[in-house]
Amino acid sequence: MKLYRDFVSQEEIDQQYNIEAAVGDMRPYVEWFVGGSAKARAEFDCVLDVPFGPTRDETLDIFPAKSPNAPVLLFVHGGYWRILSSKEFSLVARGPVAHDVTVVVSNYSLCPKVSLAEITRQSRATVAWIANNIARYNGDASRLFVAGHSAGGHQVGMLAATDWVGEYGLPADVIKGGIPISGLFDLRPFRHSWLQPKLQLDADLIERQSPLFHIPEHAAPPLLVTLGGDESSEFHRQSADYVAAWRARGHRAEEFAQPGKNHLTAIGGFEDKDSDLCRAVMEFIKRQVRIHSGSGMSD
Repeated sequence: MKLYRDFVSQEEIDQQYNIEAAVGDMRPYVEWFVGGSAKARAEFDCVLDVPFGPTRDETLDIFPAKSPNAPVLLFVHGGYWRILSSKEFSLVARGPVAHDVTVVVSNYSLCPKVSLAEITRQSRATVAWIANNIARYNGDASRLFVAGHSAGGHQVGMLAATDWVGEYGLPADVIKGGIPISGLFDLRPFRHSWLQPKLQLDADLIERQSPLFHIPEHAAPPLLVTLGGDESSEFHRQSADYVAAWRARGHRAEEFAQPGKNHLTAIGGFEDKDSDLCRAVMEFIKRQVRIHSGSGMSD
């Protein structure tokens, strides 16, 4: 009996999605994430653990741009919704801040302490907080972009599908662009994976929290979708299916290839302002800024 698509066992699904098993020794990656993030916090101005919601997990680490009214990049961290925090992802601020962008790295509660629906609520609350407060950190809320890695890429999809006017009283286009990196847009396989005890998925939660099933019918932000060339076929299918569904509704989606990168190194380019990834992200932001305001950004 097939569990999902052509997969007939949990082992087959885990082989596609279990990152720790795929990369082998995790220690070099952990040292890179932790050490690189500590270095970023030491070298750049930052304001840590800014509360945006009522629970202790709902905090933001903010790396202000040097100039006022700068574009804002919200980054939602990965970890399959059940591990890691904002502190392991401070390193993503290095490249964008060097391009004079205010970077916000969000923290959120983890499964199974909370459900995926609560994580999405917290991410939406993050956007609302930024819209109302980021000016004090040299950010221009009218130029807000959202990026996320892995589980954070899933959150980018959910944020792009939000009714900002009806639910939050914000402009429909409060998010000017989304940048999911190695995103997860179809949750169906995870019900049959090693993650199920942590995620506790059921049919209703999968339906409500899969971005693939919630492509906006009307206005939607443009996307820049990327992942590592060495990631599994399922990760590539997840992004390809999402891009196809996005475009089928008449929305804009660009793709950026990262040959030779795996699931973890796919965000490495954020550390270097001159990397191919960082330049692609900055060009994407600049294009949307020009479209919405008619003004450019300096390099």
